[in-house]
Amino acid sequence: MSRQGGCCAIVLGVAITCAAAEASWIEKVPQGDQERANPYAKQTAAIAAGSRLFANNCAQCHGSDALGRGKRPSLRTPEVQQATDGEVFWLLKNGNRRHGMPSWNSLPEPSRWQIVAYVKSLGESIPSSPACATREKQR
Repeated sequence: MSRQGGCCAIVLGVAITCAAAEASWIEKVPQGDQERANPYAKQTAAIAAGSRLFANNCAQCHGSDALGRGKRPSLRTPEVQQATDGEVFWLLKNGNRRHGMPSWNSLPEPSRWQIVAYVKSLGESIPSSPACATREKQR
C-alpha cells in the first residue's frame, strides 16, 4: 500500500469512527422527540438570541465557531446539521454523559430552542484538523 493510500485509509477510519460516535446519540432519541418542531426555526431574532446563549453556555467546549475543540465535537458536522431540530433539542435537554455532554435542562425551553436555531443556522463545515485537512485536499 502506498503512503498516500495508507493515509487515506487512516483518515477514512477516523472519519467513520467519529461519525459513528456522534451518530450514536441520535439512536436514543424517542420518535416523538425526533418529530418536535422548533417554534423559533429560521427566525432572525431567535438565532441572534441563540448565538448569545451559545457563546455563554456552549462555546467553552465546542468553540466560538462551533467547530469543536480537542475531543469536543464540532456541531457543524453532517450528523448534527442533518439531525432534526427535535433530536438536537433532545440532546440539549438530556445531555450525553458518556461523551462529556451535560444536560442543559436547567435552561428554559425557549432558550434551548433558540440555541438549536442558532446551531442549525451555521450549516455544515469541516473542522480544521490535520485529518480533515488531508481529506479536504483529496476531494
